[in-house]
Amino acid sequence: MKQHHIYWWNLENLFDIENSPDRPDWFQKTIKNELKGWDSLVLEKKLTNLCQIISQMNQNQGPDILGVCEIENEAVVVKLMAKVTAITGRNYAVLHQDTKDKRGIDIAIIYDSDKYATDGKVFSLEIMKRNATRDLFQVAFTTQDGNELVLIGNHWPSRMGGKFESEPYRMMVGETLSYWIDRIHEIKLKDNNDKNPAIVLMGDFNDNPYDRSITDYLRATGNLQKVKNARSHLLFNLMFPFLNSKYGTHVYGSEQSILDQFIVSKSLVVNSTSYPFQVAATNLLPFPELVKGDYNTPIRFGRPSSKSTFNEAGFSDHLPIELVINERD
Repeated sequence: MKQHHIYWWNLENLFDIENSPDRPDWFQKTIKNELKGWDSLVLEKKLTNLCQIISQMNQNQGPDILGVCEIENEAVVVKLMAKVTAITGRNYAVLHQDTKDKRGIDIAIIYDSDKYATDGKVFSLEIMKRNATRDLFQVAFTTQDGNELVLIGNHWPSRMGGKFESEPYRMMVGETLSYWIDRIHEIKLKDNNDKNPAIVLMGDFNDNPYDRSITDYLRATGNLQKVKNARSHLLFNLMFPFLNSKYGTHVYGSEQSILDQFIVSKSLVVNSTSYPFQVAATNLLPFPELVKGDYNTPIRFGRPSSKSTFNEAGFSDHLPIELVINERD
């Protein structure tokens, strides 16, 4: 039986350097004040800190697959993974697509190209309110045994302006993604006669597992029996066990939240020889150097332009999470 170690981490504003030539003019003007002092030395320090954590994943072997958000462009992710490769010796490739998010922060999915095959195609959807908001980012990998695993990276609209004031935008994304899941099932059934494709949603949903955007609109539950019995494409949320635990993936003041989540389709949690994959474990990764204080608050790196949060010894304002999947021989 083979194992697949999949990770998700919101890297907290991993920007390219100030005045980067890889940045479009419209964004250069938008982000100018925010990136004051974000030079090559600061970026190098941020990358080194992140690499310190990523290289520890999977028992110091590095991730098989890693989804990240709050990255500006492919160039910074390539630099980051070059550092991880130097430690782990793995052959990582990066899938990314620029979006029109007004802060220029995107999703990327990184994978060990010696372990997975992909046609390089990505599907990205920017949910529109008045402006483009954070995107949904889908890729498909084929394992060495020929089984397909569909991954969808998520970074849902933030809670800026208030949780309930901003909630309708996340409901809109949840509804759209639920339709997207239905379409994947339709396509897989038509093309491959696959009634239950293996789908993994991972991301920063900016809501907790029990919030309406996820339970009512995305149609994800922590009730395994409901998923087993459902005639519709009900999803299973793997993060309910972490509610009210010692750690949250994000902490605001004294409020711990599980904003970063793995949510999977039925075939990953119903044990059947018809399904090649089975969830083996889900974990939060509160490495000791990542958290501090009574609430185990993730230690931010911040930005030089915000002196109150800038900390060169920091990492991110989110914790990484891990999903381990078994694949049948």
